[in-house]
This record gives sequence, structure tokens and C-alpha cells, in this order.
Amino acid sequence: MAPTHVLRCCQRGLAWIPVIFIALVVCWSYYAYVVELCLFTIPSTGEKVIYLVVFHLSFIMFVWSYWKTIFTRPANPSKEFCLPKAEKEQYETEQRPETQQEILKRVASSLPLYTRTGAGAARYCDRCQVIKPDRCHHCSACDMCVLKMDHHCPWVNNCVGFSNYKFFILFLTYSLVYCLFIAASVLQYFIKFWTSDLPESHAKFHVLFLFFVAAMFCISILSLFTYHLWLVGKNRSTIEAFRAPVFRNGPDKNGFSLGFSKNIAQVFGDQKKYWLLPVFTSQGDGLSFPTRLVTIDPEQPTECLQPDVSDKGAVDGSAEQCRPFSESQNHLLGNDYHSEEDHKKIDFLKSDESEAITISIETES
Repeated sequence: MAPTHVLRCCQRGLAWIPVIFIALVVCWSYYAYVVELCLFTIPSTGEKVIYLVVFHLSFIMFVWSYWKTIFTRPANPSKEFCLPKAEKEQYETEQRPETQQEILKRVASSLPLYTRTGAGAARYCDRCQVIKPDRCHHCSACDMCVLKMDHHCPWVNNCVGFSNYKFFILFLTYSLVYCLFIAASVLQYFIKFWTSDLPESHAKFHVLFLFFVAAMFCISILSLFTYHLWLVGKNRSTIEAFRAPVFRNGPDKNGFSLGFSKNIAQVFGDQKKYWLLPVFTSQGDGLSFPTRLVTIDPEQPTECLQPDVSDKGAVDGSAEQCRPFSESQNHLLGNDYHSEEDHKKIDFLKSDESEAITISIETES
């Protein structure tokens, strides 16, 4: 037991090495830019002031968002997703997997769940002993279930999920701005030192190396930043991009997409004035999320029939015909998947009990 505990402590200590490395690079870049470049190399006072003001603005926002990403604790499932005491004891003593699944289904039926495992079972974490909310996954590095988990990032030594995903995006944004500004403002003095237009001084090494480091980080961050902006626009996590969430009708990588503007609001919130600030403004509680199965996606065609206005019965029954599209939350943990043809058949045959509606379908052979 003791060796395991010591090993765990060592792993936690080593996990801070990437963060310490980034912190040291940032501290050196601050010294190299402010002291060696602005104070000792740039001759114009006006240019110094402009560079220092812009540099410190980008530096403050970068450090602020990085700090929030690192030290914001990942959100975990609430107690309502834990098995009640009686069901938990029954689940632990039961040996048959099918009976265990029946217990989980019975408990999950009262929870706001839309997703399931690939086999159609309730998503349960044996390690944390909770039924996983939608988009929740267990992080082996943090040893906990994380709400809307995106990935575990070694550069922040933290899980990126619902509680800090906005901070992570802003961290990428401001780190990219920080590196771009340094590379752009240092370039002319890099060329002058390289071509010996400026006299040899102790600032030469710092200026040359500063440009290379800023350009290198800029290239590496740009690809990651672009990828995560694409994920935000699609309302997907990194995990969901590689493994589509499974709904009642099967896997659907666009299951949580609500349209571009609503997808952005899911992460950054409704008030645009807070979008660029590393303060929490994401929508929801991380336990449940709107899906296009129950909230019609404006970018997707409507899945209901357009009734004939001359047929009063069809108009009255149109709401009933559209209903299966918004009932994915009901009977989520049913036994079988329904194929697309089955759903179309249900849509056409569903009618009001008080009125008999006959619909004939002709297909061309």
C-alpha cells in the first residue's frame, strides 16, 4: 500500500514538470522582451512605449487564462447520479451482468440522460460508482469522472472539461496572440542582428533566440487553436470527435450540435462582452445538454411531414407526427435500436385516437 502511495505522489510531482517548463519560458520571454529588447535595443521612445503597452496587455491576458485553466477544478457528477443505497448493494451483490444492467436502467430512467454505451447499456463508472451524465468520462490521470471531458492536458496538468474549457480556448487564443506579437515586433531587430547592422551586445542572443522560440510556439499553437475552434463550432469534445456519442438511434457525431451560433454560446455564454475574459460564462450545469434530437437543429431539415392545409385532421395530427423527433429522452434505455425506416413508419402511422387517418405511400420501382 505504501509503495503505491509513494508512486502516486511521485507521479503527481512529475506531472508539474511541463507546467514549470512553460512558466520558465514565459518568465525568460518577459525578461528578454522588456529588458533586452525594449530597454537596451530599441532606440525610439515612442516605439518602446507602444510595444510595452501591447506586450503587457497580451501577457496579462495570457497568464490570467493559463492560471484559470490550471487551477480550475474539473466538475464532477452530482450525488443524484450515484446509485441509491439499496440499488448499490443489490448491484454489488448481483453476479449476472444482465441483472446489473436492469438495476442501472431503472435508476437511469429518472435521470436526464440521452446517451448510452455502444451496446445500448447505461454508462456506469465502476471506479467512481456513478452513472455517467452525458458527455462525462473518467480520467485515469485525475482518477475521477469529469463533466463534458475534452482531454487531459499535460501542459496545464489538469483535465479540460466543462468547468474550464472556455479558459482553455482563451489560453490558446492569448498564447497565440502573445507569440505572434513577439515574433512580429522582434523580426526587424532579429534581421538587424543577423546581418550585423546592429553592434554586438549581450542583447543579441536574447533577441535571436526570442524570435525562434516565439515562431516555434506560434506554429505549434496555431494548429491546436484552429482544431479547437472547429470543435466549438460543431459542439464536440475531442473525445466525441474520435468516438461519436451513442444515442437511442445509434452513434451520432452531430448529436449535440444546435447550430453554429448556439454552439458558440454553449461554451462562451450569451453575453458577448464576457467572451474574451477568462471568467466562467458557459451555459448549463454540465450534467445535461440540449441535443438536436430534442431541440431542432436550425441547420438540419425538419423531420416532420407538412400537412395538407385542406385536411383539418392532418393539421390537428401534425403535432403528433412530429413528436417522435423530440422524444429521444423518453425510453432512452429501451432494449433495441430503431432503424431509420422504423421511425419513418412510426411517423406516418401515428394518429389521434379519436380520428382515423389513412395515409398511402407510393414508391417508384
